[in-house]
Amino acid sequence: AKNHSATHLLHAALRKVLGDHAKQAGSVVDVDYLRFDFNHDKALTLEEIRAVEILVNDWVQQAVGSKIFNTSMDEAIALGADAIFGEKYNPESVRVVDFTGLSTELCGGTHLKHTGEIGCFKIISEESVGIGVRRIVALTGSKAIELFVRCYADLKKLSEKYACKFEDILPAA
Repeated sequence: AKNHSATHLLHAALRKVLGDHAKQAGSVVDVDYLRFDFNHDKALTLEEIRAVEILVNDWVQQAVGSKIFNTSMDEAIALGADAIFGEKYNPESVRVVDFTGLSTELCGGTHLKHTGEIGCFKIISEESVGIGVRRIVALTGSKAIELFVRCYADLKKLSEKYACKFEDILPAA
């Protein structure tokens, strides 16, 4: 549920940072990670990745509630829901997952009661998987925290080795 809800937030953040063309082209939601494919014609810069991570983590900290309900396809579209894979849904009854003000999508998956349950979010890779399609792999919750703890320990060891502050490690190495 953490990674599925985070996938919705990631999609919204990518569209906000890169533009509306950055639409979902596939995803995998696993207990340990999420993988998200989207339309975009070039690699994300470090600044774009950082902007996406900051947005998602800000939304996580806001603990925005989810509203999950069924309605008709026409009503869902009128409410602004993204019908990414619209052809897969019954037009008479679709399930809408709405993180108010952030993301409204048709989705049958498991979700959290509010974004705060995600804990934290960290992109660990971004790559091309075909012409015009990029892939992001990310961690949430305890898996993201484990990564932060491991990276901090490595930085501390390097700063001790080079007798410098964290921010001076790369120039010292």
